[in-house]
Amino acid sequence: MLHLGLGSFHRAHQAVYLHQLQLSGDHRWVLAGGNIRPDMQDTIAALVASKGAYTLETVTPQGARSYTRIQSIGRVIPWDAELSGLVALGAQDSTRIISFTVTEAGYYLDSKDRLDLGFADLQSDLDAARAGRPGSTIYGALVAILRARMRSGAGPLTLLNCDNLRHNGERACAGLLQFIELLGDAPLRDWVAQHTSSPNAMVDRITPRPTPAVRERVAAATGVDDPAALMGERFIQWVIEDKFIGGRPAWEQVGVEMVASVQAYEEAKIRLLNASHSCIAWAGTLVGYTYIHEGTHDAQIRQLAFDYVTDDVIPVLDTPEHPSPVNLAQYRDVVLDRFANPAIADTNQRVAMDGFSKIPGFIAPTIRERLARGESIASVAMLPALFLAYLQRWHAGAIAYTYQDQAMDPAVAHAICASADPITAFCADPTLWGPLAGDARLRQAMEHAYRRVEQFMKRTSP
Repeated sequence: MLHLGLGSFHRAHQAVYLHQLQLSGDHRWVLAGGNIRPDMQDTIAALVASKGAYTLETVTPQGARSYTRIQSIGRVIPWDAELSGLVALGAQDSTRIISFTVTEAGYYLDSKDRLDLGFADLQSDLDAARAGRPGSTIYGALVAILRARMRSGAGPLTLLNCDNLRHNGERACAGLLQFIELLGDAPLRDWVAQHTSSPNAMVDRITPRPTPAVRERVAAATGVDDPAALMGERFIQWVIEDKFIGGRPAWEQVGVEMVASVQAYEEAKIRLLNASHSCIAWAGTLVGYTYIHEGTHDAQIRQLAFDYVTDDVIPVLDTPEHPSPVNLAQYRDVVLDRFANPAIADTNQRVAMDGFSKIPGFIAPTIRERLARGESIASVAMLPALFLAYLQRWHAGAIAYTYQDQAMDPAVAHAICASADPITAFCADPTLWGPLAGDARLRQAMEHAYRRVEQFMKRTSP
């Protein structure tokens, strides 16, 4: 199994499941991994030096900490511009799964799941692939690997998406096939269609960016000074459609839920957890908090997230015609308790990022479904209203940290904020809203919600 993207989440999630499987005595699968961009160089160097081993600190909601030495990554592949190590390993017949974690915006898909060719990274990768070189996007990297695999005559391969993207396997595959079509590489397109599968999956574990304090606690608790140490909450979940074309680990032996369809689980997670997370991050930033748990302990902010889920999400995800297999009210409460864990110290900066992909991916579907049923969107409208207020702060240079958003065109965002009517401009943006852009019902709800946000921001202190 080759993983692209050795960030914190992969090492606190997928690598942990394989570690547990290996501890049970099942060593049939080996994990290798590397990055497709020259980032995290210090962490990668530390992992190379430790032969892939690192320490994971796990924290319960009550603050109890435990430490595990994770040793499932058997090979760490250093980055080079040609991605030579990743390509060589991906082309081997013994590699049967390529998984990846690149963040939601890294798929460059618009509201209709078409590749958005307005991104320079994507255009650059198309040019590189036409010249036979790998690129720095997931598509450019996969094309280089899959071309080598096709040439080598290797067998079938599962492409396993591990990002918070609805229908993530299907959509990543659709983006990949569009990329290949744009290259005009018909033999590769046919090979991918015949020799790969792309199951949908839902992943969940809060994993903050590691801080120096994590390394210090790990050293104090274990005696090991680990530059690659990281921390995650105790809760962990992975739900995968059992559609593997070339075999898979026996993940069900260590708690992975192998299912026929992941849809109900991913909808619950994306709308209840991911959207609420963003709500708390945007609201918390607006009143001066640094951490997610601070906002979750704030009664007014917690109520915003609670009302969003209770009033608008649960009624569309759990209906008499289509009852949810997930107890959504219980799930909501568990999620908010997880967010309230002060030991996680997850930052608003990390969670607030990528609003231009989170609005269409996490929030707009609930708005569309409520409107289609002729129902109020008052509670869900608070989330984009919070983001617009957050964006106005960013526009004014008044956010206390650097805001990162791969899907945002900064010029467009600044123009929205500088408009004579920012709410109308925001509601008309096609990247954010797709077919909903310009909808009068959305604009009316946003006007009311924005007035509530303005009152919220008048608080003199957190």
